[in-house]
Amino acid sequence: MKIGVSGANGHLGQAVLAELSVRARGHDVVAISRTPEKVAGEWETRVGDYDRAETLATAYAGLDRLLLIPTVDLTPGARSRQNAAAIEAASAAAVGHVVFLSAAGTAKAEDASVHGSYWRGEQALIEQAAAWTILRMNYYTESFAMEVAAPQTNQIFGLVENKVAFISRNDIAAAAAGMLISDGHDGAIYNLTGPQSLTGAERAAIASQVLGREIRFQTAPEAALRAGFAQFGYPDVVIDAVIAIQQKFARGGNDIVTGDVEALSGRPARSFAETLGEALQAQS
Repeated sequence: MKIGVSGANGHLGQAVLAELSVRARGHDVVAISRTPEKVAGEWETRVGDYDRAETLATAYAGLDRLLLIPTVDLTPGARSRQNAAAIEAASAAAVGHVVFLSAAGTAKAEDASVHGSYWRGEQALIEQAAAWTILRMNYYTESFAMEVAAPQTNQIFGLVENKVAFISRNDIAAAAAGMLISDGHDGAIYNLTGPQSLTGAERAAIASQVLGREIRFQTAPEAALRAGFAQFGYPDVVIDAVIAIQQKFARGGNDIVTGDVEALSGRPARSFAETLGEALQAQS
């Protein structure tokens, strides 16, 4: 079987490749990236740029299974276009089974929004792919670690108290790799989550314990959060994305706990405390 990983040079793509190096023996793995020369490891590499549709036909040719990892481009509408182009190219290349990395709590939204890009991608996948699977990821522990890593940080914020089942990037990678080399997933939608959904106060307490200094959780209205981010010099496109994430937290879109990571990877998702410590150590 020939397995492609599109978005192979990103953090998640590299983690998936690392898992496949152990799990996919006997299969051929193709690392696909707009910068394939930068992909670490002894893989077949191909150029595949979501913004250059002409590269995708060759990138996806002859693949039995393909994992599509969206970009981190926050330009309004960019990821919707990219996801649609990649899925259309995979369908035209007759890829046997397409796997799309989506987000927990995905629902219909404007294409230009962060959440809309996932919804449009899911819809295109279902409509066009011969066989498909959707992996909906909860919020990265690594992203939370970036919020609290700075020594001067003593607060985390939310629009309201909320619950999130944080998950490590490496656990997502293990689940994706396990799914890619096994059968029985056609038409399935999996939610990849941590083992526990934590309130803002609970994750602040865990962060305090891991960091050895007090972190508090505080709610604030949207206008105050926007003003605070602007004061630190964040561009509008980043502020809009952060607020959209906080709005989904407030709606309960990330308050989801499943056993799907263990079912796909063969090992349970690790705790927030463990993965937060690991992420902070990696960033230091």
